[in-house]
Amino acid sequence: MLKQRVITALVLVGILLPVLMAQAAWPFAVFTLVFISAAGWEWSRLNGAPGWRAVLMGAAVCGACVLAAQELGLAVWHAAGNALLATGTAAQAHVHGLGLPLLGFSSPAALWQAAVLVWVVGGAAALRYGNAHWNGLAEWPRRVLGVVLLVWAWVALVESRAQGLNFLLSVLCLVWAADIGAYFGGRTFGRRKLAPTISPGKSWEGAVAGAIAVGALAVFWVWLDRSWGVDSPSLYSHLLMGLGPVGAAFALAFLSAMSVVGDLFESMIKRQAGAKDSSQLLPGHGGVLDRIDALLPVLPLSLALMSLCHG
Repeated sequence: MLKQRVITALVLVGILLPVLMAQAAWPFAVFTLVFISAAGWEWSRLNGAPGWRAVLMGAAVCGACVLAAQELGLAVWHAAGNALLATGTAAQAHVHGLGLPLLGFSSPAALWQAAVLVWVVGGAAALRYGNAHWNGLAEWPRRVLGVVLLVWAWVALVESRAQGLNFLLSVLCLVWAADIGAYFGGRTFGRRKLAPTISPGKSWEGAVAGAIAVGALAVFWVWLDRSWGVDSPSLYSHLLMGLGPVGAAFALAFLSAMSVVGDLFESMIKRQAGAKDSSQLLPGHGGVLDRIDALLPVLPLSLALMSLCHG
């Protein structure tokens, strides 16, 4: 198992590094499009629609992503530059018209602000009532919801990459830090179960430890932004400049909590499907959804918080 995990990780890193470093935007867009389409295939299988219907959903996610990129005018097929630094100073980057795209973004701020309502209200409802009612829902609304959430996350991912590699990595590492902090904090201090009917291993103490780990990462990354010649300000620097220290702390705690919601949401779906992993597409790691579940809410919600910083 460990050998499989290591081999799979090395292969993925070997593909991802040149994709991330490419000057053109399309290698990253295509690579992530393949992954998000595979996640659509997994979502369908977990929600009572295997076989050709799962393949169809994967194709639907792919097509919807391409259509969204075209309609929003995303920078998918040309050079991926640092949109923020290319368009002006940090002070200028905090000005935009109400409802218009943020500076350096193609999609309207309202698209990301709507994600707050969907993920906070919908996520809370899913975790409260999902175990009892999720499988009772018709197949088609569950599949439509999957398409919407996956396309939303992919668009946010492409927009984040357009801001610069440093910005994108800061968002991804937030989720990883929350997960690692929660794991070790839960093992050391975990007493009170967070969601015993969904994921018995998660604890409130682990969730708090994850948020603390995110805060520590943010402090380090802000120092890094100021001390090194990074290609773009990180999410943490944006939040600090736009919301101040207290506002940034609340924003990061919110994102850390929502990463847990994304994780629990996928765990609830797997539990209802009687599956341990979303698939075996990534040997030793499970499926694509298993790897990106926490990113599904964090990617769009991080851009929603960015809209507050640019008001």
